[in-house]
Amino acid sequence: MTSHDLSLLDRYWRAANYLSVGQIYLMDNPLLREPLKPEHIKPRLLGHWGTTPGLNFIYAHLNRIIRQRDLNLIYICGPGHGGPGMVANTWLEGSYSEIYPHISEDAAGMQRLFKQFSFPGGIPSHAAPETPGSINEGGELGYALSHAFGAAFDNPDLVVPCVIGDGEAETGPLAASWHGIKFLNPQRDGAVLPILHLNGYKIANPTILGRASDEDLQQLFSGYGYEPLFVSGDEPQAMHAQMAETLDNAFDKIAAYQRHVRQGGKPDGIPRWPMIILRSPKGWTGPQTVDGKKVEGFWRAHQVPVSACREDDGHRQILEQWMRSYQPDDLFDENGRLMPELRELAPKGDKRMGASPWANGGLLRRELNTPDIRDFALEVSAPGEAQGQATEQLGRYLSAIFQLNQDNFRLFGPDETASNRLTPVFDVTNRTWQERLEPYDEQLAVDGRVMEILSEHQCQGWLEGYLLTGRHGLFNCYEAFIHIVDSMFNQHAKWLKVTRKLGWRKPISSLNYLLSSHVWRQDHNGYSHQDPGFIDHVANKKADIVRIYLPPDANTLLWVGDHCLRTWDRINVIVAGKQPSPQWLDMESAIAHCEAGMGEWRWAGTCKQGEAPDVVIACAGDVPTMEALAAVDLLRGYLPDLRIRVVNVVDLMALQTQEQHPHGKSDAEFDALFTEDKPVIFAFHGYPTLIHRLAYQRKNYRNFHVHGFNEEGTTTTPFDMTVLNELDRYHLAQAAILHIPGLADRHGELLDDLQERIAEHHRYVREYGEDLPEVRGWKWPSQTAPGAPE
Repeated sequence: MTSHDLSLLDRYWRAANYLSVGQIYLMDNPLLREPLKPEHIKPRLLGHWGTTPGLNFIYAHLNRIIRQRDLNLIYICGPGHGGPGMVANTWLEGSYSEIYPHISEDAAGMQRLFKQFSFPGGIPSHAAPETPGSINEGGELGYALSHAFGAAFDNPDLVVPCVIGDGEAETGPLAASWHGIKFLNPQRDGAVLPILHLNGYKIANPTILGRASDEDLQQLFSGYGYEPLFVSGDEPQAMHAQMAETLDNAFDKIAAYQRHVRQGGKPDGIPRWPMIILRSPKGWTGPQTVDGKKVEGFWRAHQVPVSACREDDGHRQILEQWMRSYQPDDLFDENGRLMPELRELAPKGDKRMGASPWANGGLLRRELNTPDIRDFALEVSAPGEAQGQATEQLGRYLSAIFQLNQDNFRLFGPDETASNRLTPVFDVTNRTWQERLEPYDEQLAVDGRVMEILSEHQCQGWLEGYLLTGRHGLFNCYEAFIHIVDSMFNQHAKWLKVTRKLGWRKPISSLNYLLSSHVWRQDHNGYSHQDPGFIDHVANKKADIVRIYLPPDANTLLWVGDHCLRTWDRINVIVAGKQPSPQWLDMESAIAHCEAGMGEWRWAGTCKQGEAPDVVIACAGDVPTMEALAAVDLLRGYLPDLRIRVVNVVDLMALQTQEQHPHGKSDAEFDALFTEDKPVIFAFHGYPTLIHRLAYQRKNYRNFHVHGFNEEGTTTTPFDMTVLNELDRYHLAQAAILHIPGLADRHGELLDDLQERIAEHHRYVREYGEDLPEVRGWKWPSQTAPGAPE
């Protein structure tokens, strides 16, 4: 680059820095056309300066790369506190004002830009959904690089520069995400360019990698498989020259790798992809000292370096000198518009990183091609007659999804695809694997589309990046360990909630979880693997964002899976077992039942049409459904005249009122199922308190007696798990007898008999190590056809 080009780049960078400082501090006098006064300063100074000048520096240089190479780039901003820079740069390139016309490209717009930042009714201080070009919520650190790889998968024309702050580099999820290159296929995928930004300090401490030597960093990242390229210093002109040369080198290498493979060359192992390690001072170009204390290059630059600018004349003078050091008159004309020669430095149209359609994935989203679920149905001639594995049937359906969507769908999971019985997908694709292959390896291929890495964080981050750039996917996981991504779920739910209010953000495909190997079938792995609480966590979120499904068998799982994959802007959680279990509904009945969300299984109860029950036996989940029906079978034998209604719940949110959730049933519909005054014995998959939370506004709420997981677990038999938590058929039958008024007084012998069965079970499993024959061999006795629920 010529010195003139470097000078222009430096001015553009100064403009971004000026705008960033203005956002943190000013609510008026944006161009400093008069000396700063107290009323020009915001009363509450919020925001973060320390990382921002480095982010602006990178953004300006990437603009040059886009223009000169005609590339498609999106900018992943890992440092959560870099919001001022992302807003400043999108305003400079014009994309911000196109989305928000009231923030115009002039002095009046600049004033609004400054005032709105971290201000009531304005915008957040990080790269939030409101920020054009962002797909990475900066409120929590650790996920930038996994989002970047997710964005690059199946996007061959996209390069994703990802800035990782040295604070974020200390998080566990980020530390594992460097392995993403082992899953990146240069033929069909795009590229990721990690830029590790080392400015030395976190909020109040040095950073680990910031203190590491270049030699140690070279060895560390070479070990990960990268070619580290270093840029370091604090003198702007020299740094611009270094950065320009280094970026050209990095993009040359990326282009060469991709060109070689895409022109038919054989890949020689995994390319040693470039990464950049950028060392620059924290708070670069800001005040050197304030009140005699070091600021630039130290942790005091992290947030608001000069904190008392309203009240303290000296602080206000430091701020004014700081802002004038960027020479705003050299950057903006008399109307506050960026100088024409600087405007030319930004890319045009959707090449601008703030306007990239890949950063607004709904613009690129194609509908998923889905097969007819009837083609994968299990034949059910009568309830309970057939045995089947629900997730295996879903695996057959997913195989067809893979065949119909060659570049638009991926399955993610932490080494559990086979364990969760989704193995039919391997009939049509393999696991993605770029490392060397051994002759005895199975189901691994460079072009595989099943993404497995033993990190729930990476699976979730990859899937989020994939969805946010317009594609579809499913995350399968053991139920107990999905808690590892509780916080990531939170962030994505918040992202979706905010984007609902942003008309320019187009809907993206839903984030779908399939939780299998669940609490009731983790008897062999023990207490550590027994936790159904993720759905409690999910239920806390805004109603129109989350859905929770508990299909009781294979055909209902097929409907739920198909439905969830075709939705958008939702988070769907499906809990389904993988073990052989009774199948209750034929496909047409399953469809009707799932569309209703919950309904009466008249074939299982003893009530005649229009007859009021003595008790309602309700269930949600596959094992609870089996135990509830086994309890009904016991009660029918004990008390043939007892009027029992059986209600199965697939869509858990249907228990809420219509005012609480869009899927909620009306009070009339709810009362028609659960009655207004009869006891309800509810066998539930998870913690009982969740049912109480969801149904507390219902008329018959106080008659709900919920049996679920009570935090009793161990290594034992499958049925003993239910007994330990009083979810088994014997305890459920006891509960019905106890809660039907007067019944226990008349039939105390039945309670005694059930208690003896529980005691016999206890003795038997501890002697023989397996469940009672009457439990293992139990089948639903009815031979009636599985009619549609009502």
